[in-house]
Amino acid sequence: MSIKGQRVELRLDAPGERLDKALAQALPELSRMQWQRLIKEEQVLVNGRCFKPSQRLEDTADVVAHVPAAVESDLTPEAIPLDVRYEDGQIIVVNKPAGMVVHPGTGHESGTLVHALLAHCSDLAGIGNTKRPGIVHRLDKETSGLLVIAKNDHAQLYLQQQFKARTVGKQYLALATGHVQPPAALIDAPIGRNPMQRQKMSVIAPGTPRAASAQARPAQTHYQTLKQYSGPYGDYTLVECALHTGRTHQIRVHLAYIGYPVAGDRFYGRRKQKLPFEQIGAAPRHFLHAAALTLRRPSDGAEMTFRAELPPELQALLALLQ
Repeated sequence: MSIKGQRVELRLDAPGERLDKALAQALPELSRMQWQRLIKEEQVLVNGRCFKPSQRLEDTADVVAHVPAAVESDLTPEAIPLDVRYEDGQIIVVNKPAGMVVHPGTGHESGTLVHALLAHCSDLAGIGNTKRPGIVHRLDKETSGLLVIAKNDHAQLYLQQQFKARTVGKQYLALATGHVQPPAALIDAPIGRNPMQRQKMSVIAPGTPRAASAQARPAQTHYQTLKQYSGPYGDYTLVECALHTGRTHQIRVHLAYIGYPVAGDRFYGRRKQKLPFEQIGAAPRHFLHAAALTLRRPSDGAEMTFRAELPPELQALLALLQ
């Protein structure tokens, strides 16, 4: 049961600990920062008195906290069909189709995954003080595949810690342009925003003048060849990519960097390249799919692996290339 909108009474037995930290450990549905805000707003009483967030507990303390209810989101829920692969009271895992944007933004005021989740999830406890899903990672508009979303603050923090610690397993299937050599390798090349084209990311060599302005961050992608294709539409390689980091456009940037861009990617790849999507009656897209996701479930810490098969249009495209 969520503590939001509740009067919470508890006994803290954490002598010497900061009040905000002790509360976050005892009631992890709210982050330490959220507890700090409530303490400063005098919504938390310790033995009948107001404390500062940094004040340390001297002994066992009786705490009463008034936790405000989450307010409704200003976004309009939209009943968009979702391919749900797993759901419990803490998280939901969906298989996002290509063409769907994850989060609302300029030019995408409706039809996003967030709009769909607001309609689908009746048990959103909310993130922060708003009833909305907690987006902890994203996929590009044209990229299909698995995403995990948090339903409350505790789940979001638990997932964010896993992503930060790089313990989340992420496997993608990508069709690279050309016959990739070597067949398997680790691409270890830092990625930052391209100083000349701010909409793009790029590999930034350490120590170069571009590196400081681009704020490059370490990025590692391991790829392994699954199958090669040759024919009238060109040469391609189906590769499985495992991400050790989670940089923006990482696979697309890394494969382009080694000379084998993702097929159909007109942003980082070859603009004149045209995959034969029209022959299978499908809309053009780049060939990148988040096929597997491994994480620990917030409710009990159990490790779970989710898988999503290639969508029909990508399966049909491979059959045509073969």
